[in-house]
Parts: sequence; C-alpha cells; structure tokens
Amino acid sequence: MSATHALNDNKNVSLTRYAWLSIGAACITIALKTIAYLLTGSVGLLSDAMESIVNLVSAVIALSMLIIAALPPDDSHMYGHSKAEYFASSAEGLLILFAAGGILWTAIERLLSPRPLEKLGVGLAVSIVASLVNFAAARLLIATGKKRNSITLEADGQHLMTDVWTSVGVIGGVAIVAVTNWNILDPILAIAVALNIIWTGVKLLKRSVAGFMDASLPIEEHQLVEKVIAKYRERGVQFHALRTRQSAARRFVSVHMLVPGEWTVHDAHHVAEDFEGDVRSQLSDAIVHTHLEPMDDEISINDIHDK
Repeated sequence: MSATHALNDNKNVSLTRYAWLSIGAACITIALKTIAYLLTGSVGLLSDAMESIVNLVSAVIALSMLIIAALPPDDSHMYGHSKAEYFASSAEGLLILFAAGGILWTAIERLLSPRPLEKLGVGLAVSIVASLVNFAAARLLIATGKKRNSITLEADGQHLMTDVWTSVGVIGGVAIVAVTNWNILDPILAIAVALNIIWTGVKLLKRSVAGFMDASLPIEEHQLVEKVIAKYRERGVQFHALRTRQSAARRFVSVHMLVPGEWTVHDAHHVAEDFEGDVRSQLSDAIVHTHLEPMDDEISINDIHDK
C-alpha cells in the first residue's frame, strides 16, 4: 500500500521567521558585547562576544537549511528535504566546539598574564542587556523547535542558551573581580564556561549523527504506535515488522498488517486507512506505510528484517 502523506510545507516555511529572529538577536548581542569588552578589557566579556559571532554564523546556516528543508518532495528527493536540518545542527555543534576552543585559548593566555579591568559598572550593564536579548530569543527558539519538531530551531536555541549561561558566568565573575580585585578569576570563569559549552556541542553532534543514521523514534513515541497497534489487535488484526525512523521534523512508521483471509480487499484497505489515521493522530505529520498480508498464509509472517 502506498504511504499516506500528511505534509504541510507552509508549516516548514513559517519556521524560517524564527531563524531571522535568531539572526537579529545575534547582531544586537554582538554589538552590545563588543562594547562591553572595549569598555572593560575583560577576557571573559571578549569570549562572550566571540561566541555571539558564532551565533550569527549558526543562525545564517540554520536559515539556509530550513529553506532547503521546506522544499517539497521532487523526483530526486521523494521523501522531501527534511534531513537538511541535520547539516545545520551538525555545523552548529562544530561551531560551538570552535567557540569553546577560542575562549579557552584566550582565557589561558590571560590566566598566565592577568591585568586589571576597567569601567566594570557600565560594561556589566551593557552585557546584562545583551544576555536578556539572548535569553528571550533562546527560550522562544527552543520551545518552537520542540513543538514543531525542528532540530534546527532547537539546536539554534540551545546554542543561544549556552551563550546566555556563558554570559551569566562571565558577568558573575567580572562582578566579583570588581569587588575583590581578584583579576585571575576572570579567565578562570571563562575556562569553566568554555568546558560547559564543549559538553553542549558534543551532545548536539551526537543527536545529529543519530539523525543521519536513521535512528528509531524515541521510546515514548514508539510506545504511542504500540498503543494504536494494541487497539487493532482487539479487532483481529496482527502486526509484525514494525520499523520507525526520525528525519528532522518527519516521522516515518512502517508495519505489516496481517488480516483474516476471508476479509475483502475493500474491508482490509479501510482498516489500514483507519490504522494509519490513528497513528498520525498520535504522531503529527507522521508518514505511515502499511503492508497488508493474509493471516492464514504461512509466508506472511516471514520477514528478514524481523531477525
């Protein structure tokens, strides 16, 4: 049986507006954090500004990948272009690691040659405003990415949120330096934040690799499919060869349905359509493939992928 396609390309196109939001937030924070660094000379604030430049590059990549992912299926890409999102999330993970490496390099250099900071009050105020801009944008991107199942938006939001935590650590450290004159604390906190950013980048890369490798749906989503299957087993239908995979915002489910041999093709087809609709009601935008087989045929249960 051919797959039932419940695709909504307008929904994917609308995601690009959030990528533009990320670009705008990155431009604002780059300007503010650069001003904060120039005022204070803090290596922590410099590293904060460096990460915002990476945020801008990441946002541009995310926008381009979302535009590609929103393209409708064609003769060369019959399942659509949604996997383009994994290129964006992979690039963001690598950029996060690159930013962390730059922060570590600068912080270690300052650790070896500490120097006093200047105009901390104004510099901290400017940096706090930049962090609030990033926090608002990050929360919106993460929430929208999870709601719309877009790994690109969620990755971009997570990237911005790491920038927020970077800023929190840096601002706190610089504030302590202002009170205590412990100038060595500035690069130490920058190093600690960089290590946390590395952990975020590694997790993002692992998730992207899983997507490229056609990983199965998360266990909780797989259980939703099993719940629908259980309902149809009560109607005398059996199932085997259940397979699932995630492709960015697309979910794919395929299964063999074994129906009583006395059922007509018409009746079996309608049951299969009902089953596919019930699965899509549990997993929005799922692409569901069903393969009908007669229950009383001994070769029906054979499937090399079951082994």
